Amino acid sequence: MGEVWQVLTGIAASLLLCWLVLLGALAIARPKGNLLTEAVRLLPDLLRLVSRLARDRALPRRTRWLLWILAGYLALPIDLVPDFIPVLGYADDAIAVVLVLRTVVRQAGTQAVDRHWPGTPDGLGVVRRLAGLPAAEPQE
Repeated sequence: MGEVWQVLTGIAASLLLCWLVLLGALAIARPKGNLLTEAVRLLPDLLRLVSRLARDRALPRRTRWLLWILAGYLALPIDLVPDFIPVLGYADDAIAVVLVLRTVVRQAGTQAVDRHWPGTPDGLGVVRRLAGLPAAEPQE
């Protein structure tokens, strides 16, 4: 019986360590300055963008799967980072969207994001900054 408890304790400790590493990675990867606040404010438009991109057959299959996995995570009522953790608690969904969006932009290109953006041009500018892209060229 003692070996069972040792195994269970080892599994619990490993899961806790993985969760702490995840928290550290989110803290490092989160957008700096007021970009995180803007990302949280744009979350409804970002969710529509993720949905539209996930249904775009022109994108690579791997990219679409990544977007569907993100949509599933966002639909879950349980967060990996509880809301009582300062800063990251309320922003974990926005951080997850930003990280996936950066990957999608690298794989699919900026045109896909520009084509599917449901919000305002100012919101698209914020999304471009979140994804690490230069500002869009003004249209004449």
